Amino acid sequence: MTGPHVVGVVGSLRDQSYTRVGIERALAAAEERGATTELLDLREFDLPVFDADRREAGDAVEFADRVHAADSILLGTPVYHGSYSGVLKNALDYCGFDEFEHKTVGLLGVAGGGFPITALEHLRSVCRALNCWVIPHQAAIPKARNYVADGRITDADIDERVATLGEEAVQYANIEPDPACFESTENVGADD
Repeated sequence: MTGPHVVGVVGSLRDQSYTRVGIERALAAAEERGATTELLDLREFDLPVFDADRREAGDAVEFADRVHAADSILLGTPVYHGSYSGVLKNALDYCGFDEFEHKTVGLLGVAGGGFPITALEHLRSVCRALNCWVIPHQAAIPKARNYVADGRITDADIDERVATLGEEAVQYANIEPDPACFESTENVGADD
């Protein structure tokens, strides 16, 4: 029996992205627990600004297919103006229930300042609208320039929280889905 497949989506385009370091760490922890993993670095996908009339633009189908193939999905974002990044929002707009419903999702927020709680709460709301099961544990790297260096997390407590996110993505990959939440039943998508 093979382990679950966990994908990590990096919602940052920066070359020296702290978010990428965090997602890579969580994926490494998932691998240590027996998962197969895949990093979906949004720098590597051609995803034009979402247009509901052009759902298959650029690499949209490939991106959505790779998310769909996952048992668990890790979403990592830098904090921009108190929320998650536009590039991650755009990528998520190319996905929907087919890719996310009944999947386990873990959240990672990375901030230049203090704790990125609002970005994580916003992502949690998006995931509920897609009827995902969001891992209660969420990870954050606040003041990232102080705790990430040379491609690794340098603070033991933060590193442990991020690793736990990857471990729980494996542990809860096949959790029995909850009944549809109110947000998902009211989510008509972008077809209107």
